[in-house]
Amino acid sequence: MAKVLKTKEKILNSAERLFAEQGFEHTSLRQITSSADVNLASVNYHFGSKKALIQAVMERYHVVFMPALDKGLQALQQKGIPHTQAVLNCFVDPLIELRCINPNGTAIYLSLLGHAYSEIQGHLRRFTMANFGDVLHRLLACVQQANPNLSLNTLFWRLHFTLGATVFAQVSGQALSEIAQADFGEQAGAEDIISKLIPYLAAGIEAAEPE
Repeated sequence: MAKVLKTKEKILNSAERLFAEQGFEHTSLRQITSSADVNLASVNYHFGSKKALIQAVMERYHVVFMPALDKGLQALQQKGIPHTQAVLNCFVDPLIELRCINPNGTAIYLSLLGHAYSEIQGHLRRFTMANFGDVLHRLLACVQQANPNLSLNTLFWRLHFTLGATVFAQVSGQALSEIAQADFGEQAGAEDIISKLIPYLAAGIEAAEPE
């Protein structure tokens, strides 16, 4: 049993790293099996298909992130939602908590999300909605409550722009930190970048409807 679990974990770890670096479409099962030092039969035995493997990689992060996010959103709903930034602040601790999976878990998760959207992984969206749709619906409800004057169409675009900006900030985090240090003498870690990013994102979401 221990050997079976070890093999499955090796496959997941290699797939996670390659998917985050190269994307889902540009990562082959051959690359994954070579990196994990296993044969293709092992991937088929544990996951059945590349799509199922992609879902398993994402689920490992979702099962930590989504419940933590939902807990924060529920607490906010009970107190009342004053503004968009309060909603976005609910993401901070769950994102940082992903380090329990991998020391670079925050950046890896956001990179995986970015690839999921840019490569139009429809199966992954369906999988996420089927398993964590209630959390995403609660998120949308909170954003709507904080922005009653914005249409659903406007919120759709702005939330996706928000995801794009967040993915860029995290994936480019090391470069941004080095530039900030060289140009301004400022040290900025992942948490510092998130704290700078949230007010910017909130302002973009809350901007008045275009005429």
